[in-house]
Amino acid sequence: MGRQLDRVQRGLDPNDWKPTPSVGPGVREIRVRDDTKIYRSIYVTNLDDAVYVLHVFTKRTRRTPTRDIRLARSRLRALRSR
Repeated sequence: MGRQLDRVQRGLDPNDWKPTPSVGPGVREIRVRDDTKIYRSIYVTNLDDAVYVLHVFTKRTRRTPTRDIRLARSRLRALRSR
């Protein structure tokens, strides 16, 4: 995951990502897999010229759990309100 976030910090796209509009505009999800698990990092870059990681989790099903989406939304709201 660290290498993929480094790519984002350098202005490049991660190797495997998708937009995540269910969390908010401009939010993306990095997808990293190993032999046994799938990891996700939800982040945003369109605030203050910085990369904000909103949430990182291990994915166990095809669908992103509602609690993970809600947590990322809550953190995004907190960032925007400061």
